[in-house]
Amino acid sequence: MNSTCLAELTFAGIVARKHYFDLPLNYEQPDGEKITIFARELSSPDNLDKDLPFIVFFQGGPGFGAVRPAANGGWIKRALQEYRVLLLDQRGTGLSTPVNFASLSHLTSDEQTKYLSHFRADNIIRDAEAIRQQLTHGQKWTILGQSFGGFCVLKYLNDAPDGLAEAYITGGIPSLTRHADEIYQATYKRVLAKNQDFFNRFSDAQDLLTSLAEHIENHPVQLATGERLTVEMLQLLGINIGMEQGPESVYYLIEQALIETPSGTQVNPLFLAHFCHLLDFNTNPIFALLHESIYCQNSASNWAAHRVRETYPEFNYQAGKPFLFTGEMVYPWMFEQFTNLKPLKQTAEQLAHKQDWPMLYDVNKLAQNQVPVCAAIYSEDMFVEMQYSLETAAQVGSLKYWLTSEYEHNGIRMDGEHILDRLIAINRGEKLR
Repeated sequence: MNSTCLAELTFAGIVARKHYFDLPLNYEQPDGEKITIFARELSSPDNLDKDLPFIVFFQGGPGFGAVRPAANGGWIKRALQEYRVLLLDQRGTGLSTPVNFASLSHLTSDEQTKYLSHFRADNIIRDAEAIRQQLTHGQKWTILGQSFGGFCVLKYLNDAPDGLAEAYITGGIPSLTRHADEIYQATYKRVLAKNQDFFNRFSDAQDLLTSLAEHIENHPVQLATGERLTVEMLQLLGINIGMEQGPESVYYLIEQALIETPSGTQVNPLFLAHFCHLLDFNTNPIFALLHESIYCQNSASNWAAHRVRETYPEFNYQAGKPFLFTGEMVYPWMFEQFTNLKPLKQTAEQLAHKQDWPMLYDVNKLAQNQVPVCAAIYSEDMFVEMQYSLETAAQVGSLKYWLTSEYEHNGIRMDGEHILDRLIAINRGEKLR
């Protein structure tokens, strides 16, 4: 394994170092194809002369690079008091040999499917362990996972617990055994509840969205990224209503969607530009390609969210009926409508029907876990079903949790210093400061 550390960079209250690691694409073929994994090491200027342990952050997703901090704030501020922070760009994201339609264009669909099969949590953890050996010379480190990052934490506990001193999870305790169909049956119910909350809060939102949906069904409307805007796309904005400040962002966008011009009613160009910023499918294709695979263990997803949606017909928009947002779901038609997903349509089909995904979790092994773990479970989480998280919490040894209705799914972005401080105190049996 080769690694490169570039010169130090200074942000507001943070000293950062860039690390690049050449690691195997397939760990069963260690001398085969290599990919680059990027990690950004953060330190407090006050602690540069101290040999502090690492805390490694696993980003939500899948398919998103780690946070790019601009200053010493939030959970990073709390962490830097006693750790060096390592922000890991999981394979295929950020600066870690990025995956997109351009980077995959030299491969056939079969080759793309084989390549992408190495981008789940199992290999993310193998990357982390290889990096740990390089940076710490075998010393244990602490890990923190948000959302899908929490799935990675459970996989780390499952596969390589000897490398861990402590573990923390925010909004991301997965079911260890349930099929993707069960996950989405619960998730659609959560999305229905979030829709009700949204339309109760914003009394004119239903009328605004109904008018907008009718307009785009009867008039071709082109997004800033070139696609024709469809009602199905419009419903995808619902992924934001389960986030802190997400409902407000969606409402403020839709209230200025339609404008009156001398030529009649038109869709505001501002809406068409900002709409694209609230959806990541064109820029982060791993999310669409591999999202359902994070639930697959010796089984195929077979487009689970798409199939389960048929049991909730209220989500299938029809003129004259209420408009509803969908949530964190991926549908096959997205690979026909989003420009940067179109070249990956056949690969998406193959991944959706792939049945030989390896097992992710060993329930018996996790029951014997001795690594101290503490998790924040958000009772109103739209993305990760609370009951399934509690079910898993009871199955994992040495796991404590904090159940709260105070935050939405991405609470750590908004109040991360408090959340991490509380989890550390709970995990160590300390009083809150």
